Amino acid sequence: MRNSYLKKYVQMHPDNKMGWYLLGKEYEKEGQLGKANYCFNRSGGIYEAFETSKMPSDIWQEYELKLLQQAEEKERRTARLRRAFVALMILLLALVPSVDAPRQHQKAKEAAAVQHPDPGVEEDKNQASPHKDNRSVPPAEDAVMFTAVREGGLEKGVTPIAPGPLAHPGLLGSRLAVLEMKKQGKWLLWKRRLPVGYTLENKGGGAVAYQSYDPKTCSCRPEDGEKLAKAAFAWTGEQEELALLGSAIRAYKNHAGRYPEQLADLARPFPDNWISGTTESMKEAFQPLLAQAKAEAAGQEVPHAADGENAQKGEGPLADTWGGRPYFAQPLTIIVDKSSHRLAVVSGGVMLRNYKVGLGAERTPEGKFAITDKVMNPNGRADGEFGSRGMQLSGTNYAIHGTDEPDSIGKDESLGCIRMSKADVEELFDLVPMGTPVMIGKGGLPDEPLASQERFRTKREQDQTNPQKTYHWL
Repeated sequence: MRNSYLKKYVQMHPDNKMGWYLLGKEYEKEGQLGKANYCFNRSGGIYEAFETSKMPSDIWQEYELKLLQQAEEKERRTARLRRAFVALMILLLALVPSVDAPRQHQKAKEAAAVQHPDPGVEEDKNQASPHKDNRSVPPAEDAVMFTAVREGGLEKGVTPIAPGPLAHPGLLGSRLAVLEMKKQGKWLLWKRRLPVGYTLENKGGGAVAYQSYDPKTCSCRPEDGEKLAKAAFAWTGEQEELALLGSAIRAYKNHAGRYPEQLADLARPFPDNWISGTTESMKEAFQPLLAQAKAEAAGQEVPHAADGENAQKGEGPLADTWGGRPYFAQPLTIIVDKSSHRLAVVSGGVMLRNYKVGLGAERTPEGKFAITDKVMNPNGRADGEFGSRGMQLSGTNYAIHGTDEPDSIGKDESLGCIRMSKADVEELFDLVPMGTPVMIGKGGLPDEPLASQERFRTKREQDQTNPQKTYHWL
C-alpha cells in the first residue's frame, strides 16, 4: 500500500527528492532493485545524505508518514467520484440483456469492480475511448482472456477492472474469464484449478454481458463450463512458468549487471543453471518478458489493455492474460516460518505454494538470504543425506535440501538447514530460479499446506550436478 501512495505522490510532485528516496526504500524492501535504483537516482543527494549519515530513522519515517497522509487525503477526495463511476457502470450493466439466473444484479456489482491482487498497481485513470478510426478486428473464435481475483467482495487498495475498458471497440467480441482465489490471513491462495467465478463479454456498442459460473449464486449451467475450466487450468500453469522466467531474468540482471541475451543463458550447466529447465511457453515468452523487464527498470510504464486507445490483448504467450502481461507482477520469493514449520513461495500478496519442512529450531538462522547454488544429487546420489536436490543459501553452510530422514519433516531435528520431502524439494527446485530471495523468520504463514497434485516441472536439458564438491551443509 505504501509504495502505491508514494508513487502517486511523486507523480504529482516529481521534483520532491525525498519522495523519490522514500519510494525507492519501499521498492528495496520488496526486492524490486531495478525500480529502487531508478528512484534513488531521482532522489539526488538525498540518497547519499540518508544512506551515509547516522541520522535517526524515525526522522525520515515521520516525513514518510506525512507524505502518505497527504496522498491518502488526495485519494479520499477522489473516492466519491470513483464510487459514482462504479454506480453508473452497475446501472449500465443492469440494462444489458440478462443471460443469468436471478441474483445477477448482486453479482454484477462485483463484476463492476474486478480486482488484481497486487496492491502496487495503480488505478486505471483512462477509461475506454474509441479508436480514432473506430475500427476493430474481432478476435479468433472462442478467444478468452483470464485474470484471478479474491473470492467474493472487494479489497481496499486494489485496482478495479471495470467493464468500461473491456467495452473498448478494439476488444469487440473479447471475453474475460475471472477466476476466484480464497483468502487466508493476508494471503490470496493460488491453485492450479481455480474455479471460474464469472465472465464479461464485449457485445459491441459499449455493452458488456455478464455470466455467472458460480453454482452458489446461480442455478444456471453454462454449456462451455467444462471447456472454460480446462482453458483456465492451462492458463494457471502457464502463469507459473512465466513467474519463474520473469524472476530469473531479473535475478540474472542483479547478479551479472546485464540482461540475458537468450533463454539459453539462464539454462546452462551448473553453476550457471539459473533455471532448472525450460518449457515451450517460456521459449515463446522470453523476448516479450525481457522487453518488459527493461522497460520497468528504466521507469517506463508498460502499456495495459485497459489504457484507453492502447486497449488490446497481448501477443503470443501473453495473449490470454488480461492486460497482456504476466499475471504475477512481483518476483518470486521464498518465506520460511520457523514457528509453523512452513516454507512458502509467494509473489506479492499471492501464495503459490506452502510446504511442510523440517528445521533446526534456534540453529536455523533468521534473516534474508538468497539461493546461490542449485545442485542435483548434492551427495552424488538421489538417496543421500541431502536428497536429490539442494539449494544453498547465500554461500553459507545452510541450504534448502531433501533428506534421507523423511520423518524429520515438521520437526526440529536438523543442525540448521531446511529439510523437505523428495516431491516438494524437486518441485521447488524447478519452480524458483537461482537468486531467489529467502526470508527466514517466525510467523506469517498459515499452517495449511498448499500444493497441487500436478507438480510444476520444467524440461531439464543441462547437467546440474557438481561432482567436484563435497557439501557439508548443516
